[in-house]
Amino acid sequence: MKEFEVKTKIYFGENSLKRLSEIKANKVFIAADPFVISSGLIDYISKPLDDADIKYIIFSDIVPDPPIEKIIGGVAKALDYKADYIIAVGGGSAMDTAKSIRKFSNQIASDYMPKLVCIPTTSGTGSEVTSFAVITEGDRKIPLLSEDMTPDEAILDEVLVKSVPANITADTGMDTLTHAIEAYVSTNNNEFSGALAEKAVEICGQFLLRSYNDSEDSHARRKVHIASCLAGLAFNSASLGLNHGMAHQLGAQFHIAHGRANAILLPYIIEYNSEIDIFSKSKAVYNSSVRKYCNMARILGVNNLNEVTTIRALVSFIQFMMTEMNMPQKISDLGTISEGEYMAKLDIMAEAALKDSCTATNPKVPTKEDVIEIYKKIW
Repeated sequence: MKEFEVKTKIYFGENSLKRLSEIKANKVFIAADPFVISSGLIDYISKPLDDADIKYIIFSDIVPDPPIEKIIGGVAKALDYKADYIIAVGGGSAMDTAKSIRKFSNQIASDYMPKLVCIPTTSGTGSEVTSFAVITEGDRKIPLLSEDMTPDEAILDEVLVKSVPANITADTGMDTLTHAIEAYVSTNNNEFSGALAEKAVEICGQFLLRSYNDSEDSHARRKVHIASCLAGLAFNSASLGLNHGMAHQLGAQFHIAHGRANAILLPYIIEYNSEIDIFSKSKAVYNSSVRKYCNMARILGVNNLNEVTTIRALVSFIQFMMTEMNMPQKISDLGTISEGEYMAKLDIMAEAALKDSCTATNPKVPTKEDVIEIYKKIW
């Protein structure tokens, strides 16, 4: 027996931040990344709270790939303040931090479980509707999965993503596309998660480049923001795959932005899972992921003569999108990592990728040698 449930109530569209003035709270703990403070975006959060005479404190000691030490600091402040709500404002790191703070606070004080509201300021992670979080301990990324980490509410207001720089729009947009495609071919995929993934891919195909090219295109920004949430709902049900298992290690070892790491890997993971590359010829039987990848290609409008040419077209489309958005397509293109430094980490990264919880639902069971070979290809 399978089940599908959406536990997060979602507010979206113009003026959706008004919801903050309606929450039943005396005190609120805001976890906001530093950019939200420095850019003035925090005013969009504080004003409705002030209008409703709701008291709040702001915790902004948040960094990418949040380390456990930062989480511990947040837990101490949260337990001291004992707010009725925790509100996360920012990208994936802010939401992962807030989820972890609530989870660990409850483990310390079992009678304390505040409501959690997530308000994303980027369109990529989908974390506002998932039970996942990723934190860092040393040079290891640790994926956390627990039903009580699922936010109670999510607020999607495009006013918060208008100021996102083009390069971040590209990284997070490709993160959305990767989430949707990985959830679609996951061994845990189902009809409900599949429908959400399909819609997310359709929106990305139509609106991601528009959003990248014009930050003032409110319609495109709203659509991609919603696509990110749809993809989050999809992978919250179906999980992900090797793409994320490997991307987590690139982030942990070399601090490569998560969406960028996913995008670099995606063409090679599609080729690996489908067993179709530029040298492939047509055959009578293909593995089950080929049909799903071909359906993704059809949704994006790049389906071709047969399975082989369609998979190639899908890979080419992804690479075209990355080129149009000035994204690096190889690790070496980043210009921040030496070849020797990178190759020295292959064994460690491969071992960790195989142990990553996301890898468990990949449609093809990888070996260590497989993973190392893909890491070499993306250099």
